[in-house]
Amino acid sequence: MSEFVTVAKVGSIPENTGGTFKVGDRLVAVFHWGGQYHAIDDLCPHMGASLGAGCVDEDGAVACPWHAWRFDVTDGTWCDNPRIKIDAFEVRIVGDDIQVRARTE
Repeated sequence: MSEFVTVAKVGSIPENTGGTFKVGDRLVAVFHWGGQYHAIDDLCPHMGASLGAGCVDEDGAVACPWHAWRFDVTDGTWCDNPRIKIDAFEVRIVGDDIQVRARTE
């Protein structure tokens, strides 16, 4: 069973922004949007750019800084082609810790 990893404190990621964190053997982008925290794969599948430094737009999408591919931060869906998704990760709040469930693959 995979376990949760503390990545940040509640309030340390400003609304509509994100950050990149190591969770197990993966880099995960954690975003604060809509009053909740969401986590998706940090690497854009197109050319591997980091998504974690991006800003979340009003639709809940983050754009890749290299070629502007947009991904839904809630489930990892590519906004231009919903058949393509990157991994999304379960997030929970314990006390004031933001925790992301590590994947074992």
